[in-house]
Amino acid sequence: MASTMQVLVATAEREVYRGEAEFLVAPGAAGELGILPKHSPLLSALTTGELRITNGDHVDEVFVSGGYMEVQPDMITILSDSAERASDIDEAAAVEAERKAKEVLDTKKDDIDYAAAEAELAMMTARLIWLKKKKK
Repeated sequence: MASTMQVLVATAEREVYRGEAEFLVAPGAAGELGILPKHSPLLSALTTGELRITNGDHVDEVFVSGGYMEVQPDMITILSDSAERASDIDEAAAVEAERKAKEVLDTKKDDIDYAAAEAELAMMTARLIWLKKKKK
């Protein structure tokens, strides 16, 4: 039997994933990180992207909007502002969220935080691209 580690992916609102894994790939701030059981302790910022959690032949995929990952030899904890499995994303709602984010940027109002609006649009676009890739 292969060695495993525990993985927890959570947001402030809920636990998105909890389970065992033989391997995890995360979108680290400096590039993709591959983590195996018994990895040295590590703390890393995450960017928007996909977590791939492998256990045997099964791979769970979770989209995160960035966040932080703490690695201990037998446990990985990922905290993100938002995280969701591809199966939980409503594609129509994702398209609408991207459209609204674009609309906010296009309004050209003085009270808009453009950096936050651009970050929101980038995250919504990346989420939609990821979702479409998963549906193929």
